[in-house]
Amino acid sequence: MGKTFSEKLLGERAGTDVRAGDVVTVSPDFILSHDNSAAIIQEFNKLDLEYVSESDKIVIILDHIVPASSEKYAINHKQIREFVAYQKIPHFFDISSGICHQVFVENGFALPGKLIVGADSHTTSYGALGAFSVGIGRSEVASVWATDEIWLRIPETIRIELEGRLSKGVYAKDVILHIIGNEGADLANYKAVEFAGSAAESFTIASRMVLANMSAEMGAKNGYFLPNPSVLEWLEKKASIEFEPVYSDADADYESVLRYDLSNIAPMVACPHSVDNVSPVTDLEGLEFHQAVIGTCTNGRLEDLETAAGILKGKKIYPGIRVLIIPASRNEYLLALRAGVLEVFVDSGCVVLNPGCGPCLGAHQGILAPGEIALSTANRNFRGRMGSRDSEIYLASPATVAASSLEGKITDPRKLL
Repeated sequence: MGKTFSEKLLGERAGTDVRAGDVVTVSPDFILSHDNSAAIIQEFNKLDLEYVSESDKIVIILDHIVPASSEKYAINHKQIREFVAYQKIPHFFDISSGICHQVFVENGFALPGKLIVGADSHTTSYGALGAFSVGIGRSEVASVWATDEIWLRIPETIRIELEGRLSKGVYAKDVILHIIGNEGADLANYKAVEFAGSAAESFTIASRMVLANMSAEMGAKNGYFLPNPSVLEWLEKKASIEFEPVYSDADADYESVLRYDLSNIAPMVACPHSVDNVSPVTDLEGLEFHQAVIGTCTNGRLEDLETAAGILKGKKIYPGIRVLIIPASRNEYLLALRAGVLEVFVDSGCVVLNPGCGPCLGAHQGILAPGEIALSTANRNFRGRMGSRDSEIYLASPATVAASSLEGKITDPRKLL
């Protein structure tokens, strides 16, 4: 019996023959952290070590509360900058760079066959490019900074085969919401999810990142696509180091295989307060809301912003609706600026924010008041995620959020396409 991507990659790193369920000690290629680096530094200092083990493997990207919204966060950022300078960490991205998952990809760290750990649950995003990428805790990151090692259990793998073609008005976000709604938020607890099939092969990198990012919302340890020629060609201009793709064997032993025909999927919405509480948009039409968010690390790339702008162009958002636009990075911001997309948003009455995590995280730049409802392209809708615990969050695609912003209530985007 052949091996899955996860079994092969982690086995090669451990230098031993492994199967799902085995535990290995491995050395990562890169270690990601963001504003939470301040807390990680405190944990590292408890180890009574002066220097980290491998400074060139550490990637720190400030993105969660940027610019700093209070003295507390300003102090955290200052501590991080001082630590970066003292440790001579070469891969540091300050507040102007963007959201960590997009910046990490743009700068060539997310590569096929690489092992990446990060102090963020959506580190799974890099599986879009064929990396084994997993979110870990802050104390674990401090330990890896110190030792350059981590132990991991080899995950069982669920293969999700995607076939068919998306209908008009249906996007990658609808696909992953449909799957999570069908299978549940605990489908893949400490398991790997491999997205495959002819439809997966045709997905853009932006769409792949949506699914890999939100594999965390079904509990996945890692979610990934095996890199195809178009991905490898794109990476030739991005890669910062050499890489070697790893592919699942044709006769790999999967825990289960799920199959989805994309032509049967409609625009979907995740309802409060769980990402697997999903319904077709047609079941929720007419639900009024107060704030819309288009962007974030899940749907803040040019592809997503162009989709939303195409619906909003020449129109005005509904009176009383607040629409926040968050490009995923400075690079995506510039691409949207040069394409005239940001002008469309401003003309329609939206507020364009700097790339960052503020509204999605509920840290600043769009906190919800008690009783308010948000419709967002982000990846989580837990109670209190965006502010008051008495607010509600619905998740949808950029098309659905844009169309709904024109009507002041949840609307099927297919009506406006």
